Amino acid sequence: KKLVEVYQSEKNYLQVARVWRRLIQVREAEEGVENSELLELWKEMTRLLQDTVEDQDNETQQHVSRFHLSQILLFENFVEKKGFFCTWPQFSLPHEVAKLKEVCDATLSRYPTHSYPLEALSEHYIRTGQFRSNEVNGIKKKNTHTQNWQMLDAELLSSHPGSVEGLTLKGLVHVAKEQHKQAEESFLEALSGSPDNGELFFLMGRLFWNMGEEMRRDRSKAHTHLLKAAKLDPYLGSVFRFLGHYYREVAKDQGRARGCYKRAFELDSSDAESGAATVDLSMEQGDMDSALTVLQSVTERATPGSAKWAWMRRGLYHLKIGQHQQAIADLQAALRADPQDWVCWECLGEAYLNRRSFTAALKAFDKAHTLQPTSIYSLYQTAAIKQILGRFKEAAAEYRQILEQEDYVPALKGLGECLLALARSALDDYLDGRAVLIKSQSLFQHSRALKQRPDLSCLWKLLGDACTTSRTVSPNRAKVLVPGALCGMDPLDQGHTLDQRQLLTLGERCFGRALKLMPEAPSLWCDLGLNYYHQSRLLSCLNPEEDQQPLLEKAIQCVKKAIMLDSANHTYWNALGVVSMAKGIENFALAQHCFIKSVKAESNNVVAWTNLGALYLKKGNIELSHEAFKIAQSLEPLYVNCWIGQALIAESVGSYDTMDLFRHTTELSTHTEGVKGYAYWVCSTLLDRSNRDSEIYLYNIVQMNAVSAAQVALSKYTERVQTDPDAFIMLGYLNTHLQLRKQATEAYRRFATSSYLYIWKFCPARWTGSLLDKFETVNLKLELIKKELHDLIGLALAYFRIGRMPESVQAYEKALAVASSEKEKACILTALALIQHRLGNIDHAKTLLFKCSMLKEPVSESLQCLCSLGLVHGEVTLASATLTELLKLGEHVGGAVEERCLLTCTLLALQGNYSGVHREAARAIHRNPGNPSLWALLSRLVPQYCPNKAKGGAVAGSVACHASLTLGKRALLYSGVNQLASGRHSGEDRRHNALKTIQRAVLLYDPAGWAGLMAACHTENTACLLQGSAPRREDLERAHMTLVSEKEDGLLAQALEGWVLQQAVTGLKQSGQYDQAETLCSQVLSVSPEQPVVFLMLRQVQCERLLLSDAGNCVPPAVLDQLSAAVMANHTSVSAWHWLAEVYHSQGLLAQASVAYRQSLQLASQLGDHIGKMSSLLQLALLALMPCLAGVCVSEWKDLVLEASNEVLKMGSSPVALLFQALLQFSIKMGARETRRLLEKIVYASASGGSETIASVARWYLLRHLHAKDDLELIDTLLVNATAEGDSRLVDFHRRLYPSS
Repeated sequence: KKLVEVYQSEKNYLQVARVWRRLIQVREAEEGVENSELLELWKEMTRLLQDTVEDQDNETQQHVSRFHLSQILLFENFVEKKGFFCTWPQFSLPHEVAKLKEVCDATLSRYPTHSYPLEALSEHYIRTGQFRSNEVNGIKKKNTHTQNWQMLDAELLSSHPGSVEGLTLKGLVHVAKEQHKQAEESFLEALSGSPDNGELFFLMGRLFWNMGEEMRRDRSKAHTHLLKAAKLDPYLGSVFRFLGHYYREVAKDQGRARGCYKRAFELDSSDAESGAATVDLSMEQGDMDSALTVLQSVTERATPGSAKWAWMRRGLYHLKIGQHQQAIADLQAALRADPQDWVCWECLGEAYLNRRSFTAALKAFDKAHTLQPTSIYSLYQTAAIKQILGRFKEAAAEYRQILEQEDYVPALKGLGECLLALARSALDDYLDGRAVLIKSQSLFQHSRALKQRPDLSCLWKLLGDACTTSRTVSPNRAKVLVPGALCGMDPLDQGHTLDQRQLLTLGERCFGRALKLMPEAPSLWCDLGLNYYHQSRLLSCLNPEEDQQPLLEKAIQCVKKAIMLDSANHTYWNALGVVSMAKGIENFALAQHCFIKSVKAESNNVVAWTNLGALYLKKGNIELSHEAFKIAQSLEPLYVNCWIGQALIAESVGSYDTMDLFRHTTELSTHTEGVKGYAYWVCSTLLDRSNRDSEIYLYNIVQMNAVSAAQVALSKYTERVQTDPDAFIMLGYLNTHLQLRKQATEAYRRFATSSYLYIWKFCPARWTGSLLDKFETVNLKLELIKKELHDLIGLALAYFRIGRMPESVQAYEKALAVASSEKEKACILTALALIQHRLGNIDHAKTLLFKCSMLKEPVSESLQCLCSLGLVHGEVTLASATLTELLKLGEHVGGAVEERCLLTCTLLALQGNYSGVHREAARAIHRNPGNPSLWALLSRLVPQYCPNKAKGGAVAGSVACHASLTLGKRALLYSGVNQLASGRHSGEDRRHNALKTIQRAVLLYDPAGWAGLMAACHTENTACLLQGSAPRREDLERAHMTLVSEKEDGLLAQALEGWVLQQAVTGLKQSGQYDQAETLCSQVLSVSPEQPVVFLMLRQVQCERLLLSDAGNCVPPAVLDQLSAAVMANHTSVSAWHWLAEVYHSQGLLAQASVAYRQSLQLASQLGDHIGKMSSLLQLALLALMPCLAGVCVSEWKDLVLEASNEVLKMGSSPVALLFQALLQFSIKMGARETRRLLEKIVYASASGGSETIASVARWYLLRHLHAKDDLELIDTLLVNATAEGDSRLVDFHRRLYPSS
């Protein structure tokens, strides 16, 4: 730059330009240089030389012109481009016109709506006098802004009056303004000055070609002028293009038109319209070689992104002749020229589709639809491809978009096919209800298509398939809504419900209509034959007495007709074999022949091999059957039918692998035969109680989770096959084993309704004793009693279930007399002890249990009952001794690990060892990590005995929820309660919080979940109030109370309703609705006056209302006495004493408040309430701490704080107690080192388990201590900790203490 300044001062402008040019070249060679930086260099060069144009030589001016051109190309903003275009002509030299045109074309391609490049070019022509008609015409092609042309016209005419070019330009302006008459006059006037100007004749001919309707009907004038132009200027290509238009559209002379187009293209190879017309006419006339020659010549010369018309036509040609790869390449080249051409995208999608590249085709059609949303073709092809790929839901949605625009028959057909495929998929998943609904929709879509095109055989065939698929579901479920016009019922415009038989008959009619249209279609004959076959099977099921032989004969004849038309099709041979085996024909020789022919026609035929194996098995030929099934397994290992055949063979020969084979069939897919066989073997294994410790039982039942798997599979089976009493028996037994009593009751009820015999004649007593109260056939049981032990025990259990205790005792005593082993006697004595406990005979129950424990073979159940009895009645010694004996038996006896863990935890809680409760549960989990019951138990115990570990309790509940479907429902509620205990609300985590978890629990579980949801809503409202926002879940208390009272039953119903009432009153008080709270309490008391808890709540509401009023500063002693009496009436409520203490505290009666807290502490100790005891001690410590912090540090209060907080710390870790001790030390001596040590212990102890609120309070007081000591270094450390923890209150406090920092 210094060298440039030297040359500039010496007026050596050539060297200035050269040096600056060299500088720009150096910068361009560097990597990472932005265009903006180069642009600034070009601007600087132009500024240096633009004021000295007159003193510059020719080479310097060339450099300046080049600089100006580079600036225009680098500009991103069109406003800046326009400014430099305006200054271009003063820098341009005569030989720079080509560059000026280049810049004009480049700018117009980027900004097609702006005319300033053409204005600059026109100004240059006018200034230099270099205007000719061809140049004017070229500019006209590039610009359509008539206002700019009017200005240019006026300037040109004023400088060159009467010139041919000016008149021509004037005519072009009139053409642009569609003033054809004036344009004709201008061109005629120009022709008078230049009668041999071929271009003017062309303009006249083009004008006549584009004129009004009358001139369009008579194209002779245009033809005459175009011929004249061609004679005068035979090298003007556009003339021949319009002559081609004339011969093709008017004269209908395709040969001459093709010649004219070819001549125009030869004269101007950039004329895409002429080239495209030449190729199109050549293809129409069958001259493919000439068309390909033209296309080849254009594509060889074309640069990337050009010659779109040639690439596209060559691509369509290759697509037509089946060269899909070459077609794809050509169409991609066409899209490089115009990526927004939706037609080209559709052609590319078609090429991909023909090449079977479905994903690429799908993307191409999606792009076409995006560019042209109204194109039905691209949307239809998108749906068709998704249908091919098996994405039926998405395809159906696309088809429905098309049908919203019009009733497009291919779309209706495709939608019907997709719905039919979805129905078949639902049937495979045994979702019969969904399948029936989808099938009804499919029938309606096919009906719409048939209204448009009843002549299409494929539509009738699809309709027949849809009707025939109803054969799979149960007859009472196959109720399908069909259009009246289709089934021939009035009214025709409404839907009518058809049953399974009517649907199959309708399918028969549809196949018949299809055969009328295509009588030689073998697949239709086969479908019709199978339809007759399914009708015969349904008839034998619904009306066994009705003759089904005619239907079977029709089926045979139809399938034979299909084989006559196409004997090489293996499917038809297989179908004929299946029909030949049907009951009523049973032509096994023909069936064997058909299956063998099917295998010969297609060797990889797993279905035919499986059917052949079934035929041999039916005839008792086990070896041939096994070989056939084995071949089928080798052909398709995932085909379930051949595995079922092998399982049946194993069952017939008594193989140990039978149960494994049936289990494998259920793992492959759900099949009726496989499901029933597996369920039978599971139930048989469970009934054999002698094999509980065998390896077979442990593997087949326990390890493989056989009971749950069989129950799920059998539930699906019974939903489809609803007339099989054996299946309902097995399902009821499996549900009973899983303790699903409601489901078991329903299964047995359905069995009773599906059979004409009483359930008691089929079910052993031990299965159905719990269901005697559901039926009125109890007396029939007495007729079936035998002197067998199992029958007597079943009868006793049945009597126990329905509350007939004396009869149950008698039955058990008879069973005791029949029992042979001591183990059986121990079980019966345990049952008798349970009945005596239910009757209130505690001592008798203990005596019976002691007898059990003294037997040579004691059972774990009797010891568990004795231990539980001791725990319930508070006999710690008895419970501890029994539990010791129980644990001596070892876990292999009984195996109830969770029950023993529960007993141990209960004993620890009863002994006051609350910290050991959750540790015992954690140890049990450590020994048995795969037991979900233990995880659920830990989650249940944590909030009650160790709430500071509630986050871990939530995790334990989540583990139990994922590990067990049965326990997961209750464990999910436990997890939500733990989240409540840990204070996790939506303000902290919007996805994982107590409200979300308990909402899920409510959906899966029942009444207790509604109580938990009530607590979660209250927590959310409280969190909103603490954050200063409005609560969003108000006025839900009464609704929750109603739900709990309606759904809850059992022993805990009353306690839960009382808790819900307290929660509702608390929520109403929090929202300030004291009137509603008082009304609610009064309503409850009006129904049940003898409820001291509700009476206390009423007094609390009234008292708090009084405290909020102006008279609340001084509550009368009489009122306080009434409140004290109400609290004393609730002899089991610790929280009531807490509330009374708060009232005393609000009135300044600290001594009375202290007494109240001591009363609550005494009550909590008596009740064994760990949480209540800790809460009372902390409240008492806080009460004593208040006067100390206020400066009234009496030794009595100080000692009380220390005593209460130390007692809390003895019970377990408590950050609150530590904080109280630290604050007490702060009040005694703020600047002491001990004060700092206690506060820092809370602030910096990462494992203290305290909440952020406790740490924040400790930081506050620690900052005051450090401020008094003026310890800036420790203050900085404290600020770093506060910032890391997000404690903004402390940062604000520090800013107030140190304003200058």
